[in-house]
Amino acid sequence: MEILIKAAQFFLSLSILIILHELGHFLFARLFKTRVEKFYLFFNPWFTLFKVKRGETEFGLGWLPLGGYVKISGMIDESMDKEQMSREPQPWEFRSKPAWQRLLIMLGGVMVNFVLALAIYASMLYTWGERYLPAGNLTWGIHADSLARDIGLKHGDVIVSLDNKPVDQFFQIVPSIVLDNVSTIEVERDGQLAEVTVPDDITPKLLAGTPFIDMRIPFIVKDFADESVARDAGIREGDRIIGLNGEDLPYFLEFREELISNRNNDVTVNIEREGMELEVPLTVPDHGLIGVMPVGELNRFFELKTIEYSFLEAIPAGITRGLSTFSSYLKQLRLIFSPETGAYRSLGGFITIGSIFPGAWDWQAFWSMTAFLSIVLAIMNVLPIPALDGGHVMFLVYEMVSGRKPSDKFMEYAQLTGMLILLSLILYANGNDIIRLFR
Repeated sequence: MEILIKAAQFFLSLSILIILHELGHFLFARLFKTRVEKFYLFFNPWFTLFKVKRGETEFGLGWLPLGGYVKISGMIDESMDKEQMSREPQPWEFRSKPAWQRLLIMLGGVMVNFVLALAIYASMLYTWGERYLPAGNLTWGIHADSLARDIGLKHGDVIVSLDNKPVDQFFQIVPSIVLDNVSTIEVERDGQLAEVTVPDDITPKLLAGTPFIDMRIPFIVKDFADESVARDAGIREGDRIIGLNGEDLPYFLEFREELISNRNNDVTVNIEREGMELEVPLTVPDHGLIGVMPVGELNRFFELKTIEYSFLEAIPAGITRGLSTFSSYLKQLRLIFSPETGAYRSLGGFITIGSIFPGAWDWQAFWSMTAFLSIVLAIMNVLPIPALDGGHVMFLVYEMVSGRKPSDKFMEYAQLTGMLILLSLILYANGNDIIRLFR
């Protein structure tokens, strides 16, 4: 059921984005009296699921969910309609329009996607506000995993700034280190400020998913797995686990690290129950887990910050959120095209994108992901690759600057080349997904 809900959210989001993207091309084409022959959600090689003719445009639903398209008269596109291009240009055709009009027609989809993202962010901030965990509100500081400890961070540190820029949101710390090439982390430790140097080779490790930092939270038992040696040994819901073999380990992640190092050993779990300290003996299984799920609600342990916006306040805040997301994604693209970071290995396809949506229907999460994907779609479509909007824009800018229009034959070859590049990228990204499924 969870997979179906994720898939439903993904396809609804994708459909909204594709329809509005193609609507941007359609509206600018109609504004400049350019004929649009087809308007399709999803591609329709060999057959169409549904179609209807309205005026001079055929609207339809294809079966291949790799995108959508509008077929504009007199334009070399993925339809590769050479017969039409061999005839004399007509006044209603794309190729007969001034270069500046053709440029706006090609940029229409990208413009709609970007404006849509800003509108969604503004609407979300007005409806739900903004709630986050300030880095300074970590009551017990950070949990420093082995990578963090290797560079000098310690359990209990409170991160104050990155490259002397104050840190606000805790969950933005690691993305900032990766995307902004942070070289120093300033922490508060035992009431004193200390500076930790970030090595140059940390980015590939973080991108590979190496654990770095997390929240330090008390270990309070919320529930048990179906097979739980902890429950069998007498541990109850609501117990607070405070140590192992007499060693103080009151925080969940530190307790788990020590537990894993005691696989197959007989241990004593120290717990606190109704003000009394108890000892519970048990044997740690081979996998190093005792079948306990901790309380994980952030507001149980930390004071979260909530910002509410009026309608007028939400508009500039939404624009700021959109521009920040736009900037962050450009930085991510830079990493993907930098082989030394290894970011290209994390490139994912439809499975990766779909898995980002929550397993339960959540409108706030849905619209947040839709806004993000709208920005991604805008950026990817404007890349200067033939067959994408950005490829057409590139040739139009060349035409406007040089005064020379590329030949139809050149545009045909460019379109074919671009389609091969895109197909290769799609196969690579989705191939990564399949490989990850079997790891």
